[in-house]
Amino acid sequence: MAVPAGKKTDKRDAALIARCLAHHDYNAVHVPTEKDEQIKEFIRMRDDHKLALKKVKQQILSFCLRHGIQYDGTKSHWTQTHINWLRSLKLDGVDQETLDEYLLSYDYLTKKLERIDNRIKELAEDKDYKENVHKLECFLGVKTITALSVIVETGDFKRFAGAPQYAAYLGLVPGEDTSGGDQNRLPITKAGNRHLRMLLVEAAQCYGRGQIGFKSKTLAARQNGNPSAAIEYADKANERLRRKYYRMTLKNGKKGNVAKTAVARELACFLWGMMTENYT
Repeated sequence: MAVPAGKKTDKRDAALIARCLAHHDYNAVHVPTEKDEQIKEFIRMRDDHKLALKKVKQQILSFCLRHGIQYDGTKSHWTQTHINWLRSLKLDGVDQETLDEYLLSYDYLTKKLERIDNRIKELAEDKDYKENVHKLECFLGVKTITALSVIVETGDFKRFAGAPQYAAYLGLVPGEDTSGGDQNRLPITKAGNRHLRMLLVEAAQCYGRGQIGFKSKTLAARQNGNPSAAIEYADKANERLRRKYYRMTLKNGKKGNVAKTAVARELACFLWGMMTENYT
């Protein structure tokens, strides 16, 4: 029953709450622990510094471009060879000071991120997270920072009725605008946890590289020590998602970003299955 405009009283509110409870229209809200909240903030702080480093890199490249300085190396930017080349540049006057200051900012943020990453790895070894972090690391593209982020940002995975509900919580499901017999599929909703959504899309990029069924030594090392059922489940997911990416891009002609988003959505479902031990 709708509440008449301008009439909102404790009695009406209590009646509305009672009806919702009777009809099970309310869902329990997950309250994160203080430890989860603290680690979540620490990881998000790390991402802020990562964005700052990205900006400094762009500023250095723009500075070189404005002065007609072009890197002609055979490798990509920000390899050790490229950094050594930047340090070897000899410019005139204050331009040299400008470049040196940019490189000092680059060095400072790089070392700071390395220190923060090491601290996050220490936090991931906490008894409350260690087992689940190692399980999530069985998936391709999911390393320590992503695994720990998924755990502290989500909290209780069992509060979701199924994997599709978890994907919807991350905003990775497509929207829909249907009226009558007309069905119109929309882009993903982008509702919910933006931080996790971005991490999973980044992880999905790994499925666009490598041969289907291939397991690198690095991934095998991450999986070592986990229960056999968890490893088997992750291997099935890795093969399926890599196959899905290649089918969408090579066979169906989908754009790379569309395929990555679809893979990220299914990866979220597999993560939910791993954390709830629904290995089917």
